[in-house]
Formats: sequence, structure tokens, C-alpha cells
Amino acid sequence: MDPFTRAYRFYIASFQGLSREVWILAAITFVNRAGTMVVPFLSLYLTNDMGLSLPQVGWIMSSFGAGSVLGSWLGGKLSDKLGFYDIMVGALLTSGIAFILLQYVHGFLPFCAGIFVLTLLSDAFRPAMYVAIRAYAKPENRTRAVTLIRLAINLGFSLGPAIGGLLIATSGYAGLFWVDGLTCFAAAGLLVVGLPRKQAKKDDQATKSVALRSPYTDGPYLIFLLTMVLISIPFLQYFSTIPIFYSKVHHMSEFAIGVLLGANGLVIFLLEMPLIKYCEDRVFDRFRILSVSVVLFALSFAVLNWFPVIAFLWVGMLLMTVGEMLNFPFMNRFAYDRSDQGPPGAYMALFTISWSVAHIIGHTLGLNLIDRIGYTGTWYFFAAVLLVALGLLDRLRRMVSAEGRVPRIDH
Repeated sequence: MDPFTRAYRFYIASFQGLSREVWILAAITFVNRAGTMVVPFLSLYLTNDMGLSLPQVGWIMSSFGAGSVLGSWLGGKLSDKLGFYDIMVGALLTSGIAFILLQYVHGFLPFCAGIFVLTLLSDAFRPAMYVAIRAYAKPENRTRAVTLIRLAINLGFSLGPAIGGLLIATSGYAGLFWVDGLTCFAAAGLLVVGLPRKQAKKDDQATKSVALRSPYTDGPYLIFLLTMVLISIPFLQYFSTIPIFYSKVHHMSEFAIGVLLGANGLVIFLLEMPLIKYCEDRVFDRFRILSVSVVLFALSFAVLNWFPVIAFLWVGMLLMTVGEMLNFPFMNRFAYDRSDQGPPGAYMALFTISWSVAHIIGHTLGLNLIDRIGYTGTWYFFAAVLLVALGLLDRLRRMVSAEGRVPRIDH
């Protein structure tokens, strides 16, 4: 068998073994995320269409983050009480209505309140989705199931802004709100048709476990969440401050920056599932994989300073992308495994909240650091943060080992 055929078969095999329900959840995620058009253009809408100042936009984005945190917490809590299905359907329907109504909200304070309510409703979906994956993915397939959802998110986010830009050019910003709302309704319809409520309720009850611990008193899990925040804050710079660095320091055009950022999504689409399957088949130690991923993240910042040429911007992006593919699926897997002996909604709510906290802190922190210590100092700062996260990962490994469960990627 020639190498091309062998690689092709391995790629196809990396998608096999996942349940029908997981594929439906991926389709729902894709439809929902492909309709995400308001958020990428929100700052332009607020400044160009509503005439708000940049400080006011900053407060609105803070309201966005606060709603995300509360919505994630509420979605997890209600998922444990009512089940993931009702929360997913409810979040999709109510956020669809909120997206459509938001276009009619004007003024700084009313829009702060409106965006807070919108993200509270929409982000209640996220922990419920994680609980649903936990219910429908076999234990040995959990990591690849999460990876499939990540692929759906990446594909949706890559498609949504492109369509959104076309809508703005043809019908103005109002079209974004309508499409965002209607795709939420479409995702809810796909959920109702593809996963009937009665069967989903049975599946949810069948996977309930006895709550032996709470995530709020689970020491290793709290260390894990702190580690997640410290990893995510530098990672987010690749989609907020580093594009500014590309433009201001290396004088790259918007098209060139778009190509470089787009390479991240393309590599993930082509390689993440086979890479995860390769790691699972080789039964690598999970903490070793996570440690390697953090080192790659740190190097992606260091090379920006060590080799100040455009060619190494591609190297930095590649290092970050490989680190992302190795890190986030297995961080998700760790959260799932900890939730097996506790309320899964609460566990996954805290997991999604850690990502929201990173968003609240990361963008503002990066911009302020660049203003005060420049790009070089900022990249070294984030590399140092990642080294702290590496130390926390080692502490987490020792804590889990002391519990008598050194997690490995096995069946």
C-alpha cells in the first residue's frame, strides 16, 4: 500500500466509531456557529452605525463577557436539574429571539443590558452541549468527539464572518441580526428532529452518576481551571493583538494577515482528528501531551522575538496551531473524566467559564502590555505565563497521581 493511500485510510478512520448523535451535535454546532455574524462585526457596528466611543465599546464587551460567565454557570446548573436537552433547545430559541431584537436596541446603557442578556441566553447552551457529548460519546471516543465539535466550530466561524461581510455590503448590519437569530432557530429545529426529546431524556438519565464530589471542592480540578485560564490568555493573543503586530511591525496587508490566520483553521481541519487518533492509538501519557503543547505555545511567542522576519511568523503560527490541536481536546477530556464522579453540568459550566474569564482578561491585558512595554516585552511576558502554566500542569499531574489515577489515553 502506497503512503498516500495509507494516509488517506488513516484520516478516514480517525472519524469512524463516533455515534450518530455526536455527528448530529456537530451539525447543530456548525449551523449555530456559521450563523455567528453579529459578534465578529460588533465593534464596527457599535462605532460606525451607533456612533459609540471606544471606551463605551470596551464596557459593552465587558457586559458581553459578564453575560457569558453567568450564562455558562446557569446553563450548567440547569443541565444538572432539568437535563441537557431542554437547556439546549431553550438556549437556542431564546438567543435567536434576542439576536433579532438586539438590532432595535439603541443607546449605550440599553445596549450593555441587551448584550448581557443575549450572551447569558446563548452561552447557557455551551455546558449543556458538553454534557450531551458526555452522554453520547463512548468513553474511549470522548477526545475525538470533542475534536469533531471543535472542527464544526472552526468551520462555522470561518464561514460566518465571510457571509456576514457580504450581508453588510448588501443589506447593512440589520441582516446580521436576522441571520444570527434564524440560524439559532434552524439549529434548534435540527436538534428537535435529529434527537427527539423523549429519547434524549432517557439517554441523559442513563448517564447520570452518583455525585461523589463537587467541582467547587475538587482541588485538582480547580488547579486545572487555573491552568486553563493561564494557557487561554496567551492563546487568544493570536486572534487579537498578534494581528496588530503583523500589521504595525511587519507591515503585512489585511489579505496576508487573513491568509496567515486562515492557515490555522486549515491545518486544524486537515490534521487534528488524525493527530488525536494517533495519540490515542499510541497510548501516550496525557500530561506529557499537555506539557508538550504548552511548550509549543511558549515557543510560538519566543520565535516572534528571536527571528524577526515574516517567514518565522508562519513558524510561530504553526507552533501555536500544533499546540492548540494537542492541548484543547485533552483539556476537554480531563474535564469530562473529572465530571464522571460529580454533577456534570456544574463541572462543564466551570470549564466554559474559565474560557470566558480568559476572554475578559486576555484582550485588554495584551493591548495594555503592548502600550506599556512594547511587543517584545509582551511576547516574553506571555511566554513566561505559559511556563507558569507548565509548572501547574506538573503539580496537577502529581495531585492526580496521588489519587491513584494517572490518566492515560487508553481504552
